Amino acid sequence: MAFDGITVASLRAELSRTLTGGRIAKIAQPEADELLLTIKNNKNQYRLLISASASLPLLYLTESNKPGPMTAPGFCMLLRKHLNGGKITDIRQPSLERIIQFEIEHLNELGDLCRKLLIVELMGKHSNLIFCNEDGMILDSIKHVSSAVSSVREVLPGRTYFIPATQEKLDPLTSPEETMLEAVCRKPLPLGRAIYTTLTGFSPVMAEELCFRSLLDSDSLPSALTQNQREMLMHQLSRILEDIRLEHFTPQILFRGKEPVEFAALPLTVYADLQAQSFESISALLESYYASKNTITRIRQKSSDLRRIVQTALERSRKKYDLQAKQLKDTEKREKYKVYGELLQAYGYNLEEGARSLEALNYYTNETVTIPLDPKLTAQENAKKYFDKYGKLKRTYEAVTELLTETAKETAHLESVSQALDIALSEEDLVQIREELMESGYIRRRRSQDKKPRITSRPFHYLSSDGFHIYVGKNNLQNDELTFKFASGNDWWFHAKGTAGSHVILKSEGREVPDRAFEEAGRLAAYYSRSRGNEKAEIDYVEKKHVKKPGGARPGFVVYYTNYSMVIDSDISGLTLLT
Repeated sequence: MAFDGITVASLRAELSRTLTGGRIAKIAQPEADELLLTIKNNKNQYRLLISASASLPLLYLTESNKPGPMTAPGFCMLLRKHLNGGKITDIRQPSLERIIQFEIEHLNELGDLCRKLLIVELMGKHSNLIFCNEDGMILDSIKHVSSAVSSVREVLPGRTYFIPATQEKLDPLTSPEETMLEAVCRKPLPLGRAIYTTLTGFSPVMAEELCFRSLLDSDSLPSALTQNQREMLMHQLSRILEDIRLEHFTPQILFRGKEPVEFAALPLTVYADLQAQSFESISALLESYYASKNTITRIRQKSSDLRRIVQTALERSRKKYDLQAKQLKDTEKREKYKVYGELLQAYGYNLEEGARSLEALNYYTNETVTIPLDPKLTAQENAKKYFDKYGKLKRTYEAVTELLTETAKETAHLESVSQALDIALSEEDLVQIREELMESGYIRRRRSQDKKPRITSRPFHYLSSDGFHIYVGKNNLQNDELTFKFASGNDWWFHAKGTAGSHVILKSEGREVPDRAFEEAGRLAAYYSRSRGNEKAEIDYVEKKHVKKPGGARPGFVVYYTNYSMVIDSDISGLTLLT
């Protein structure tokens, strides 16, 4: 997440255009570390959400309303006393810090005009909302920070407000290019890190973007840059700073499938493999981004119990497999014992009593072998002992081989369930996964409400560039339904080779399928598998009529004996998701 000084600059520009001159009509404090201001300006009403949450500091305009508590907290009451009806005269950002200062003009009890500052600090765990008078003295803050908590700066009523200069960064908007270049090149760090630790407002993501635009490796050392490379770096930095000064912001979110990965106020060309969605305002971007993030976070929280069950079963299955593999390895000597028994029967007739070994020609390999013996036993008794060992190990081998096959199938099934949990996007998807775990015996049906639920989850539905419909199963029950109930014999079936993943069905509808449609279906099979993110993935594909399900097989398990293969990436940015 790039909630850096550049994003804050874009936000300040938007708020200045929208809110400057507006009056504060309502102040609410829905959460302990959150404010919701209602502001009227130019016959419009705006809601400004401000959160000083340590885990998710936020500031953006929203149309959503959040109810406050019945009794307003003290900080909220203080703001209402001073700022209700106040006019926002200025909104500024010191340097490129993650700070926005609202200057508000209001009348005091005597009718005199006064100015106050509401300062929003969006600094991760140090985020805060600080209320000051026009001289910079702190009147109160939503979080009090004493000297016991921070030796750098106290945030308490009566203290003077200042921005802690703990990192000693340069302001790129005011610093000379030579000074910035020298400071970056002086640091014994990789170039990307040297940039964001030297310049205010630059996050690791924007530092990476600057290196990419400059055709430089972010892991290279700044001291090794040539003069041309330094000039290119400064040229690209100047272009970024010019966009900031002129407020030429183009907010965008980068998606991998439906999952938001990153956002920025300027184009991120470094992420060419991700899908970009542009927004008219940074507020709309932030609201959309965190709504999407919250949806995914909420689903992952709701699936935590299922993940725990699957992970525990997976660990148990993998340990069982390792033990069985060790047992199988221990049976490798069985054929040797069988040969020892046969050789003793063939050559043991002249064995001396009490002999401890017998040297004999192994007629299978034409090599001489030394057979250890029990001196208390005869040759025939030693032979029987070796045959008994062979028989025991042979039975163990047959039993363990069968168990190992079953354990491998169980592990593959659990890995496919884990993959299904990773791509689940709604509670309806989780319902079907829970049902599968119940059917497989990992969750017990204990109550009447655990009866088979009504399934509303549906497969992903994509449209290829050539107009072919492609369907992707979200879990094993959907995979079976897609392959054996939905698909017809001449449709094409795709799956990532040798790894957990979704069944992908390309509907041919009696038409000849072009190569591009095959490639796009293959990319979907790679994307919705454990091969996602790999540079290349091997995909098997075959007409659906050649895919069979063995009797009693686990959900999602199929076999096929004639197939085609392709090696392809997992980039699905060119595909249209319909549902």
